[in-house]
Amino acid sequence: MTIHWCGTGLSAIPGLRRLLEAGHDVAVWNRTPEKAREAVGDLTTNIHAFSIANLAQMLSPEDVVVSMLPGDWHVELAELAISKGAHFVSSSYIAPEMRALDDKAREAGVALVNEVGLDPGIDHLMAHALVQDYKASDAYDAENHISFISYCGGIPKTPNPFRYKFSWSPLGVLKALRSPSRSVRDYSELRVDRPWDAISSYDAPLPIPESFEVYPNRDSLPFMAQYEFEEAWPVKEFVRGTLRLNGWSEAWADVFKEVETLEGEAGDARLKEMSDQFWDENAYDEGEADRVVLCVSLKAEKDGKVVWHKTYVMDAWGDERSTAMARLVSYPVSFAIEAVMNRQIPAGVHAAPSDPKLIEKWMGEIGKLAQHLEIIDHAG
Repeated sequence: MTIHWCGTGLSAIPGLRRLLEAGHDVAVWNRTPEKAREAVGDLTTNIHAFSIANLAQMLSPEDVVVSMLPGDWHVELAELAISKGAHFVSSSYIAPEMRALDDKAREAGVALVNEVGLDPGIDHLMAHALVQDYKASDAYDAENHISFISYCGGIPKTPNPFRYKFSWSPLGVLKALRSPSRSVRDYSELRVDRPWDAISSYDAPLPIPESFEVYPNRDSLPFMAQYEFEEAWPVKEFVRGTLRLNGWSEAWADVFKEVETLEGEAGDARLKEMSDQFWDENAYDEGEADRVVLCVSLKAEKDGKVVWHKTYVMDAWGDERSTAMARLVSYPVSFAIEAVMNRQIPAGVHAAPSDPKLIEKWMGEIGKLAQHLEIIDHAG
């Protein structure tokens, strides 16, 4: 049973090293093997130049293919895994094309596990834990009005004038600024074309309370079913979104204005120019600490009064081990790989698990990766 880990970018290394140090049989694949050797050559010589053809030759039933490559590789690798009777793991969102492989994966008896990084990933675990806790509580009532928020952000530990720093190419962040979102606000669907049209303030219940700018991203609505909300629940608020340092929207105001005007090939070329400039001016320095803040909160109200309200809050920053982002993305991926190998995740396409035993185990380990992890009972 071999783990075929594809991609050794910045967010992949801590989890990969964990698996190697634990003695798993791991084949490391990267488009430039030299970079992989720099990252893990002290632990293994089983390093290969990545190609689908070469991977296909080495793949056996029950192996696990791990894609830490760009998202456009995931479906192709998942299809290869199914054809060989192997499993698949990635940290990325489940694309429709990945979801469409569910029947094939079940027929082949293999698991395709996605959304097991930081966001998506750890946020899902927190949400499942809170929903399960609420449903088991004395306060539970199907007629309670429910509010749910999940905000995550990678931010500089030491704030800079731009109120943001980049661990890798800024292009993805810039492209995300052009993405619409759907969420629930005041019991109604909220559609937003651009993130800056829905920026609000959020007071995070950290040991020293801190205020952040937040905005909804992507389409939050499908996650109500994923988090096992009951269809009859009156949902007052439901939003999954991004967290930024206060002052971010002001520092980025000119960026927003320009991004709004960009179209076609010329627009894409200008985005690339902006990305290169931001990388020159606002990349993390070597050894500089990054920071990750994640807050997931569930609140239930009855007759206008709060009857249940808990927030899962995490604060982590880079230290001598690694950046916070790299730890919090790649360690959960490694947990998912081991869960698949131990047959703790069934065949088919899945996101981060809702199994209470796996959640408890994984969150216990995640507590060692973050400097602060706590569940706060606001109504207790």
